[in-house]
Amino acid sequence: MSFDARSRERLEALGRTLPQRLPPPEPKAAPQPTAARHPVETERNPEQLFRELMSASRDGTVPPHLMDRLRELEQEKRSPLSQGPGAATAAPGPKAAKVPSTAKAPRRSDNDASLYTEFQQLLLEDEG
Repeated sequence: MSFDARSRERLEALGRTLPQRLPPPEPKAAPQPTAARHPVETERNPEQLFRELMSASRDGTVPPHLMDRLRELEQEKRSPLSQGPGAATAAPGPKAAKVPSTAKAPRRSDNDASLYTEFQQLLLEDEG
């Protein structure tokens, strides 16, 4: 492609006035969630999480990732490490007296037991 002298001068002048390359964009921080999260995502008590799962499910089905989360919370609740700081590290010695545990497992109400029973039946129906 050939340009006449006037067009070439005009292109060179435009080339000199073009803006410089923009600096690369700064990485953005992870966006903070603005909307309130559902209790199924935030609940840490396994019994309450189970109730939330049952109330959120129309037909009693629960996605596998939420079932895994429920199992993990139940395991954490049962493990001796989650009973308090130093519970697993305190070893009885000659000077340390063994303190009887007065904490008892919370009793489930009949309603909770029936929820677990219904849930177990739904799981068995899905397998069969």
